[in-house]
Amino acid sequence: MRMTRRLWIQIGILFVVATTAFAVMIFGYLRLPTLLFGVGRYSVTMQLNEAAGLYERANVTYRGSEVGEVEAVQLTPSGVNAILSLRSDVAVPSDLTAEVHSTSAVGEQYVALVPRDGSGPPLEDGDVITVANTTVPPDIGALLDATDRGLQAIPKDDLQTVVNEGFTAFGGLGPELHRLFKGSTALAIDADRNLPDLVNVVDNSAPLLDTQSDTSASVRAWADHLAGLTREVAQHDQDVQGLLQGGPSAADQARQLLDRVNPTVPILAANLASVAPVLVTYQPNLEQMLVLLPQAVANSQGISLPNRFTKLDYKGGYLSFNLNLNLPPPCTTGFLPVQQQRDASFEDYPDRPAGDLYCRIPQDAPFNVRGARNIPCVTKPGKRAPTAAMCESDEQYVPLNDGMNWKGDPNATLSGQDVPQLPPGVPPAAPVVAAGPAPPVPALAAAEYDPATGTYLGPDGQLYTQSDLAHTTPKEQTWQSMLMPPSSP
Repeated sequence: MRMTRRLWIQIGILFVVATTAFAVMIFGYLRLPTLLFGVGRYSVTMQLNEAAGLYERANVTYRGSEVGEVEAVQLTPSGVNAILSLRSDVAVPSDLTAEVHSTSAVGEQYVALVPRDGSGPPLEDGDVITVANTTVPPDIGALLDATDRGLQAIPKDDLQTVVNEGFTAFGGLGPELHRLFKGSTALAIDADRNLPDLVNVVDNSAPLLDTQSDTSASVRAWADHLAGLTREVAQHDQDVQGLLQGGPSAADQARQLLDRVNPTVPILAANLASVAPVLVTYQPNLEQMLVLLPQAVANSQGISLPNRFTKLDYKGGYLSFNLNLNLPPPCTTGFLPVQQQRDASFEDYPDRPAGDLYCRIPQDAPFNVRGARNIPCVTKPGKRAPTAAMCESDEQYVPLNDGMNWKGDPNATLSGQDVPQLPPGVPPAAPVVAAGPAPPVPALAAAEYDPATGTYLGPDGQLYTQSDLAHTTPKEQTWQSMLMPPSSP
């Protein structure tokens, strides 16, 4: 048979295709070099306490990807050695845990290589994974036996009840359970990503747990109080229901009220902003007032109670009207002298003189003991002063004189202070005088008198009567009557 050139070309092409297919089958599919000579592979020994169903040619995975297979399972005096044949092109860190898992309850076993942090050196040929770094699944047979014994211990009727109640509890909750499992998976993935932070929390949680142990008594007391509150709520269930039912309408009415007062609330708040510091400063005084107010109310009620149910013509308290007028006499020290005081019959209303007018006798004097001079200073305990400015400053109270009334010249004082009392640094107002020389100071004081009775108010504040000033006085006076001093009423 004569071979043509075309036939030779066809035979050559067929030979090349067959050779290529054979090489792909040997090297790519059958992997004969790897199977026969171990090319591209290295061996690692995994020590186990027991085989746990592991067999030859079982898969070995790293991060979920297949990286080798179990080459052999050998029995040793202390346990089992599994020889792992791993691919050389995948760098598996040596700091890892080798875990034997099963694909299902009755499925095939496989080895999962789980790295701890991925920072260790890679495994090399001949390395050994010790028993301390390997885990095996529990015996499925023992688990099934324990489950069977547990089910047999449950009466069938009760077991049927459990199944029925389980169906009632979880029936139709497939989508919700799916979301729950999906969320749990996402939570586990996030926890794995933040594993260092979680480990840090666990490591540093001891002080927090210690505080809980140290405050166990407080926690128990809190639990007891909460239980008491719960019992009270249960006992007043109707009241709570009424609150819940009427609460929305009450809240709506409160909202409407706030809407109505909304224009004025900012103004009120701005005004209270200036009042609040005063209330804070005088908090002790307010507390004392609130403490004494109930006692004062009780005293007033005690006064009117004794003859409430009697047959007397009047109803009221048993009071004594012995007023002891002018005992002690009124304090005039520190007020305007008599010559500068206005008569009570005047109907005009001039401006109040600048400065402070109050009883300015010594603080320990037995007269007018509740006067302004004895007001306690709130911000400086132990100090008493008539004004808030004097309380806040280092200025001390100085009386005008040591008596109740004016002595000597009505405009003179032992302390040399002005009347009214002016703040420190403020000079007294200068009197307005006409141009030219100052008028001479009169030697005698002048005062208005009553022409009907001849009475007048003296410079010392006392009322005097001069009989020759009255209308009823005889027109003719003797020289003896003119030398007689005026008489006091």
